Amino acid sequence: MEDLGTPVLDNHLHLDPEHGRGLDAVRDFRRLGGTHLLVVNKPSWHLGVEPEAGDDFRPVFETTTEVVAAASDLLPGRAWPVLGVHPGLISRLVDERGFDPDEAADLMCAGLDRAAEYVRDGDALALKSGRPHYDVSEAVWAASNDVMRHAFSLANELDCAVQLHTEATEDLTEVAEWAEERDVPAHRVVKHYAGGRLAGPTPSVMSEKERLEIAAAAGDPFLMETDFVDDPDRPGAVLGPKTVPRRVRWLLEEGYDDAVANAHVETPARVYGIDTEATLEA
Repeated sequence: MEDLGTPVLDNHLHLDPEHGRGLDAVRDFRRLGGTHLLVVNKPSWHLGVEPEAGDDFRPVFETTTEVVAAASDLLPGRAWPVLGVHPGLISRLVDERGFDPDEAADLMCAGLDRAAEYVRDGDALALKSGRPHYDVSEAVWAASNDVMRHAFSLANELDCAVQLHTEATEDLTEVAEWAEERDVPAHRVVKHYAGGRLAGPTPSVMSEKERLEIAAAAGDPFLMETDFVDDPDRPGAVLGPKTVPRRVRWLLEEGYDDAVANAHVETPARVYGIDTEATLEA
């Protein structure tokens, strides 16, 4: 097992113990020096769940919390679940199942309410929400923004962070303002799959060298992720579980020690209230 001399956190990846690599992906991550994971539940339909009510999301969340517990046993640090409703669900509901956008939003908000119960009980760290990253109708866009604002309201009640799946952009100040209107600080809103710079929320930077160089040079708070999808039908999709440890090694070799501390110690504490050093020593 490689020791990189620092906590190494992948801020956003998926684990599918039934259909994907599951814990073998965690072992790969650890072998290269990885120590901590934030595991986001897969989109509900990827696990065969086509919800009719909020409670129908529970099997998705249970699958994630169970694999996270097993992952923590394998890591020198630990893993945490991030639970919520993928914003792409609204298109499945509207385009394939005949929901109108407001009905779809109500169902997705009910799913977020169930995810919030796990955070409230200490069984998950943060919520996941967002809006489609592709073109949709004005009605679907408005409904998606309503769902996201509901997630911010829940985050305020729970005092937790929210990870967002959104369109590609370097400016989400309006979204950050929606969070702040609900007393959720902008830095506790995290844009997953981010580039190296972002106005508004905290960027969770895809661990490609070019993006990381931009983030490291800027010196602003940021996180690192792979968005590993753990789908055997999409083996080349996004980045693999070894990537974050490899990129941390590269950053250290390039002299970006401060950036590594930023992404793996300081920003996780600022955003989520987690101590990656203390949990590594435990």
